[in-house]
Amino acid sequence: GSSREYFSHDNPLFFCKRLCDNHSSEVNAMKRTLWTRDFTRITAATALGAAGGIISQFALSFLVFDETGSTLAAALSVAIQLIPMVLLPLIIAPMMDRLPRKPFLVWGDLLNGVCYAGAGIFLLHTAYLAFSLLVSCLGAFDELAYNSFYPLLLPEGQEERAYTVSAMLYPILKVLMMPLVALLYDTLGVGRLLLIQAVLSVLAALIENSIHVQEDRRDQEPLLSLKTWWRDVREAADYLRQERGLHGLYTYMAVTNGMAMGYAPLLIAFFRTAQGFTTAMYSFFSVAEFAGRTIGGAVRYRYSLPEKKRFGFLFGVYQTYELMDTCLLWLPYPLMLVNRAICGFLGIQSATISQTAVQRYIPDRLRARLNAYESLLGTAAGAVLSLAIGALGEVLDYRLCMTICGLTTMLVCWLTVFLRRHQVQQVLASRPNAAQPGVPQ
Repeated sequence: GSSREYFSHDNPLFFCKRLCDNHSSEVNAMKRTLWTRDFTRITAATALGAAGGIISQFALSFLVFDETGSTLAAALSVAIQLIPMVLLPLIIAPMMDRLPRKPFLVWGDLLNGVCYAGAGIFLLHTAYLAFSLLVSCLGAFDELAYNSFYPLLLPEGQEERAYTVSAMLYPILKVLMMPLVALLYDTLGVGRLLLIQAVLSVLAALIENSIHVQEDRRDQEPLLSLKTWWRDVREAADYLRQERGLHGLYTYMAVTNGMAMGYAPLLIAFFRTAQGFTTAMYSFFSVAEFAGRTIGGAVRYRYSLPEKKRFGFLFGVYQTYELMDTCLLWLPYPLMLVNRAICGFLGIQSATISQTAVQRYIPDRLRARLNAYESLLGTAAGAVLSLAIGALGEVLDYRLCMTICGLTTMLVCWLTVFLRRHQVQQVLASRPNAAQPGVPQ
């Protein structure tokens, strides 16, 4: 949603102004090791998947609003896609923690491509919501596999740089493709755009299949045993109960991302109905975000933030981000673009810091289950908040809706991240698998 030197906490010499030649050689070697063959391949596959997602999301979002003219109907189309992501990760995560994760990722993208190919041919003659539900099932499957598999490909110590690269892919592709997709939406139609998405998904699966990572089954217990599944779920739940900082971050991110999902139909409706605004103007939001994320990503890729400053920086970013959302639609259009640029700059900063810290902090043997919990919490919040904001948009001015939601999210940040700041600071310390109470290593 979403990679400077990240080894600063392990090697304080990175902060010294006078590095000896040996240390300079080591730093250069570490920089070169990030772009291994497998990391390059997963990055290419991610780019193809993100490109396809941009195409299908744009096309389907505008299709629903154009057909219905209702923010509630648009919100319903978003919410129904989130239903499987509340249930499927909880069911499949214990199995994914026991088996190699690469096949889950490859087959997820391959089946996703097949579904979009069918949708591109038959969508206009079938039920849209049924298609959304099917694709969402595959999306939940694929996302969990990716989040659990990706850390296995990262060279030790290069995690934050790698997550910065990953976080920059989507905004770069979005700024390149959104104006083009906005143009093709009226010329090619939804069906042909979804066929393009299908091809990109299949190509991503083929690239992922060529990645060479040694993965073994983690034990020989029966995978379909209800007793084994329940024990695995309880183990992850017991771990989370002791990790209040991790839980606080999960809760805040679920709410803020859920609000962002709810904003999407409001923004579409605003640019479709407000005098002086157009769809093309909305598409250029991505240009502003791209500019901010590009600068922010370059800074984050190159420079590391000292450990003692991470919490203050992260909390300040969260508050500023919510403030930007609160005032967005009240601004004249040029300042809207500045607003999105600031959010892009800050968003990639907070995303790479928190995501890298969390993935480094949690034990690998629980990774899929904890990622499943985060996904479950986030998508449940997204479904509820999308419907609530969509319904609110039916009775209130779109600008007032965003203001109310932004202030509410700001309050949630204080109640979760700030009140648990000592525990959150332990997570952000980024000591690999540090302080894992009750979890055997």
